[in-house]
Amino acid sequence: MGAFEYVALDQAGKESKGLIEGDTAKHVRQILRDRQLLPVQVTEVAQKEARRQRSFSLRSGISSAELAIVTRQLASLSQSGLPLEEALLAVAQQNDNPRTKSIMLGVRSRVMEGHALADGLAEFPQAFPELYRATVAAGEQSGHLDVVLERLADYTEARQELRQRVTNALIYPIALVAMSVAIIGFMLATVVPRIVNVFENSAGQLPALTRWLIATSDFIRDHWLLLIIGIGAVIYVIWWFLQKDGPKRRYHSTLLRLPITSRLTRGINTARFTRTFSILAGSGVPILDALKISAEVIENLPMRDAVNEATLRVREGASISRSLAASRLFPPMMIHLIASGETGGKLEEMLDRTANYQEREVDGLIATLLGILQPLLIVMMGGVVLTIVLAILLPIFEINNLIR
Repeated sequence: MGAFEYVALDQAGKESKGLIEGDTAKHVRQILRDRQLLPVQVTEVAQKEARRQRSFSLRSGISSAELAIVTRQLASLSQSGLPLEEALLAVAQQNDNPRTKSIMLGVRSRVMEGHALADGLAEFPQAFPELYRATVAAGEQSGHLDVVLERLADYTEARQELRQRVTNALIYPIALVAMSVAIIGFMLATVVPRIVNVFENSAGQLPALTRWLIATSDFIRDHWLLLIIGIGAVIYVIWWFLQKDGPKRRYHSTLLRLPITSRLTRGINTARFTRTFSILAGSGVPILDALKISAEVIENLPMRDAVNEATLRVREGASISRSLAASRLFPPMMIHLIASGETGGKLEEMLDRTANYQEREVDGLIATLLGILQPLLIVMMGGVVLTIVLAILLPIFEINNLIR
């Protein structure tokens, strides 16, 4: 039995949409006719998602916040002893988002056909990442799916909380910059020309700062559209250039060499790697598979390559700590904790401790940077406004010379 999305017309000709379960599309159409509805379109959820993933879409899957909520609900229902297919149905009915509801019903239909939960999740790879599916598969194989889902719920909620903290911290600087640019642009395009126009017809020569301000104002008024298009084109070219493997790799290598970005890049990717590795190792995923999957969550290409190379060394019999230490890209604290975990048989615990330490360090670094950035932005914007004010006041101070 699968999940189908339908569009139908009632006896009054009013269109209705919804989700319904059935064996085939033909079966679903018959169910709709029994309900006095004329089926217009019936599409299986899994097929629709597959087409959506092959085509361009601004939204490729479930958001991180929705995934965290769904995982927590599923973990709670599983621990209460509810059968898996009923738990999936309850989660789908509980969710108000049509996309998420259809995906959960699609997963349930695969489970009811006899497939494992991990196989059902694999039908929607853009909604459930490889880490998620591998962890669920390990939980099913070990017979502790409820415990594994609880771990996943904690993990997804922690990632969402970190992302939310960073987003909230960036709202004020972004709003400040946007407002300042808008105000300065408005002054240069409308206010400044009216004020300095008084001095343009004078016989004397205007101060250099005032002449520069007039030229800038005229350029913005005459070419504002080209300016916007040019800025957009530059941003697009940089983005397109960084999509290529070579330039992207050089850019990521540069980030690892700069003083501040190096600490931030290493900290974020190390925390992400160790947290993922800890979840997978604690869920019973084989170490080599766990290393391979954990490497995919690392965004920095040189660090990802280092983990892949370490996986090959571990496959040949080397220890995890020495294999990771060979690249010299990971913090020494992480290497020592992993080595201690390997020696004492507490690898999962030490990975979790490393992730906590790195996340706290990253949080502190981000808070410090934002604490410096906010007053720095205010000073910079204040400097620009002061320059505009001085350009307007200088002719007034020299008005006697201008009149002569």
